[in-house]
Amino acid sequence: MSGLIHRLSHSHSLVLLVYIHIAPSQEYRWIGVHRAQKQAPSLRAVPILFSQHSMASPLLLLPVLMAPVVFAAVLAFLVRPRPVRVPIKGRHVFITGGSSGIGLALARLAAAEGAHVSILARRAAQLQEARDAIRLATGVDVAIFSADVRDADAVAKAVEAAGPVDVLVCNHGVFTPQELEKQDLEEVRFMVEVNLMGTFNLIKAALPTMKQRTKVTGLPASIAIMSSQAGQVGVYGYTAYSASKFALRGLAEALQHEVIADDIHVSMIFPPDTETPGFAEEHRRRPDLTNIIAGSSGGMKADDVAKKALDGIKSSRFIVPCNFEGTMLSIATAGLSPQSSFLTALAEVLGAGFMRFMGLCFQWNWFSSIENWHSKKKGL
Repeated sequence: MSGLIHRLSHSHSLVLLVYIHIAPSQEYRWIGVHRAQKQAPSLRAVPILFSQHSMASPLLLLPVLMAPVVFAAVLAFLVRPRPVRVPIKGRHVFITGGSSGIGLALARLAAAEGAHVSILARRAAQLQEARDAIRLATGVDVAIFSADVRDADAVAKAVEAAGPVDVLVCNHGVFTPQELEKQDLEEVRFMVEVNLMGTFNLIKAALPTMKQRTKVTGLPASIAIMSSQAGQVGVYGYTAYSASKFALRGLAEALQHEVIADDIHVSMIFPPDTETPGFAEEHRRRPDLTNIIAGSSGGMKADDVAKKALDGIKSSRFIVPCNFEGTMLSIATAGLSPQSSFLTALAEVLGAGFMRFMGLCFQWNWFSSIENWHSKKKGL
């Protein structure tokens, strides 16, 4: 499409008639008239370009076309901390809760990748069995340490004996589902002391030498904290457990600010129900409403969770989900958490409104289930 401006000269004025040439009809359609005071003795035709549906210059479309590019550039600039690769081969990986379940699977994977692995747990007999299993699977010997994570002195001695740590995985945890009104406060205290205070004890013991280690090696280090999807959303019957796991999120976010200058990267891992030795007992103790709301299907395999966790640690991701539902939950609960992945940040920004809507749908379903359950109970 092309346009012509014809200048028609008069003695005291210039009349501009604007035509659009619409191909292929070769017709000219009059669009408008502009009058301007000017001396112009000559007559010239000047070609200009128009949009088919608008007289606006294409330059006016430039801001619209550039907006997504500018948005992407700003988002890429904002993601912090910058992503790095945390090497595993030849480095010291210290894993708590390493005698069974996810911890044992993580230790086996890290050993297979050439890491020097130390595992800590309470029971010495189970630790020995775990070491034998890892040696059988990988041909690698691992160091074992027996200690209760609630005992800060015992933890400090174990970490000192193990030597400087490059990757610390706080995988320990206990879980007893029950309504708060029915749950003994000693059980509540036990969960908080193991899940939360045990993590504090481990990090406090390992952090000084981890900082020194990054300066000596010039390589990034990692502190990984094993949380739970119950640490992202509260569920009926998980009152004490969710409280202990939600607290880890605050610990991790603040800790990342404190250690990033030392090139230490914090990862929060959020597994779903996982088939561990205590899985069957946990389900047996669940209140009926918990099974209705959270579902009663089987969990992920510990090996699958461990692989997701190790991949997240090596990628220095702050939030590490373990399945599709976990990814959606992580987007919905991202809040003010650090984010080093541009693509994940983009999904969080673009999906925030929709995920909030879906969250409201889930809450409506859960509250409806609770109301229906109580109504049926009253009717009996």
